[in-house]
Amino acid sequence: MGVKSIINSFKHKKILIIGDLILDRYIFGKVNRISPEAPVPVVDVVSESFLLGGAANVAYNIIALGGNASVAGIIGRDNAGKYLRELLEEKNAGTEGVIEDKRPTTVKTRVVAHNQQVVRFDREDSKRLEGKNLSLLLSYIKKAITGHDAVIVSDYKKGVVSASLIKALVKYAKPNNTFIAVDPKVGHFRFYKNVSLITPNLMEASLGAGVEIRDKKSLMKAGRTLMNRLSCQSLLITRGEDGMSLFELKGSKEIKTTHIPTVAQKVFDVTGAGDTVIAAFALSYAAGASLEGAAVIANHAAGIVVGEVGTAVATPEALRESLVPDRKK
Repeated sequence: MGVKSIINSFKHKKILIIGDLILDRYIFGKVNRISPEAPVPVVDVVSESFLLGGAANVAYNIIALGGNASVAGIIGRDNAGKYLRELLEEKNAGTEGVIEDKRPTTVKTRVVAHNQQVVRFDREDSKRLEGKNLSLLLSYIKKAITGHDAVIVSDYKKGVVSASLIKALVKYAKPNNTFIAVDPKVGHFRFYKNVSLITPNLMEASLGAGVEIRDKKSLMKAGRTLMNRLSCQSLLITRGEDGMSLFELKGSKEIKTTHIPTVAQKVFDVTGAGDTVIAAFALSYAAGASLEGAAVIANHAAGIVVGEVGTAVATPEALRESLVPDRKK
């Protein structure tokens, strides 16, 4: 199937995103003086904005690419949670799997003055999800998974993703061989056994494998270590300006490695690039691309968003334009 047909098929695919829902709050202002109370800048607030973060931003990326997204995660019974749900619904994301909890909604607040971040403060409760709310979440996932073409797990280590959740998810996905892609977090790698794909960056892959990645040889060692340790079908290591490396399990033991050079012409901001990569990969694979083909499309999607300032998303139109030289693939 050609790239054009795959992108055109995005609109027929539905992706379930499970993970940590975050509300990103930006406060913009100006600094003209230092506080007399302490040696800190005084920010005169001009405006503020709210954006989808964490797993919610992955859903936004799916929708921006033309796909359909449903979200499963936890928000608080607070104004931030209400606003986060409203933002998701405005983007036409399914929110039936969004469960309200007594814990506060995770909010990351960034204060920006003169295009420079002055400070960030987080409001969160990242204790592990368990009991009734975990049961509710798993019940929704079990019911919803058959109606989706792929699953993305977006782990920001805020309490939703656990070994028990992944184990249940793998069990629910098995009857239909549903593709499970995980954006991992250091410290949680042991959770991700038997998933279809994990997408760590270079640092995450190095720490997850316990291998210092210095060159191609150590990169290969780290990739094979993670593949064998987690029994996953594929691994995509994002390497910044050096592109990506895809590891695929062929047969029972052979691992094929493909190095994909970056296509980014300019890099202004890598914020949210990981969300774009996993969204584009899962959507492309669900639409009929091979693992390598999905990685190439994800690479182009990443190249689009890092060329923009702030958290950006790729669109089908921008993706088609970027992929023109690769359409014969």
